[in-house]
Amino acid sequence: MAQLVPFTSADTARLREALDRAVADGATPGGVIALGTLGEPPRFLRAGRIADELGDTAPGPDTLYDVASLTKVVATWPLVCRAFDADVLARTAPVRRFLPAIDGPAPSGEATIEQLLTHTAGLRASTRLDHYRGAEKPLHELLCREPLEAEPGTHRYLNRGYVLLGLALAHTHGRPLDELARALWDDLGMTGTTYGPVARGPQVAPTEQRIPGAPRIWGQAHDDNAALLGGVAGHAGVFSTARDLARYADHLVDPAGRLHGRLRASMVPFAPIEPGLDRGLSWMCAPGDVAFHHGFTGTSLYLKPDAGRYLVILTNAVYHGEARRRIGPLRSLALKTITTT
Repeated sequence: MAQLVPFTSADTARLREALDRAVADGATPGGVIALGTLGEPPRFLRAGRIADELGDTAPGPDTLYDVASLTKVVATWPLVCRAFDADVLARTAPVRRFLPAIDGPAPSGEATIEQLLTHTAGLRASTRLDHYRGAEKPLHELLCREPLEAEPGTHRYLNRGYVLLGLALAHTHGRPLDELARALWDDLGMTGTTYGPVARGPQVAPTEQRIPGAPRIWGQAHDDNAALLGGVAGHAGVFSTARDLARYADHLVDPAGRLHGRLRASMVPFAPIEPGLDRGLSWMCAPGDVAFHHGFTGTSLYLKPDAGRYLVILTNAVYHGEARRRIGPLRSLALKTITTT
């Protein structure tokens, strides 16, 4: 059983101040932090407003954010874990085994499920699904026939491996990825979490305006490759709330939770990223029994299972383009806060 270590009032105050500072500095229009300890109601910190388009409407626990690459650990990773448990996928088998048949060589299709999860398959770093426009072959074949760009075993973060994992999950289950994810989230009580597109509205945070004068991306996947796949992909496309992600995190840090054992196994360091930081299965692993992941739009999820702690950051920092880099101090403080007990 985890030795529960609640967040202190000083922890909460520092996080609130950092979130307020990020808004004041123009890093993000606003945002929500959820922090909690296993079995206890989460605390929600909020700052700023959802977007200029919504006036002074403030974000809250049920504001829907494009979580970008958190999709990898909120949809794809748990679905792969369930597929492992059901013997539908095999960790060390090549991904091509779980896709429609491909005749002939398929170098990228020889990447194992494990290598795809850990970003060590050596696939091409650039995904650029727009390069496949007008192709006659199906997407899984186009991806699998691509040559490797690096020797397998070295960590290099990329998205195309998770696109392949999403395709493999859909094929092996005979159901679309968003249906599989919907069943998972319903089972976990995450009723507000969904793949996009979602209708524009006062509870949906817009993201980026890419061309001056053009409509802002709002309710559709910010990630270009996910958008080309209709908003449903293994690497991006999910929208979620601070309330739902707190519920998910509570389940993951709960020793009685069905995914807790898989989280523990996924936190075993698999490949070094940089000194003091390793990649497990999907998750980044930091000293102090911490697993975490980020999303490009300005989102993060941190877990410390041995203390029953979790912390969620949801912002639409990409609203201001490159200003999203300015949420770095908030993320650094979140990692430090959840690690310190």
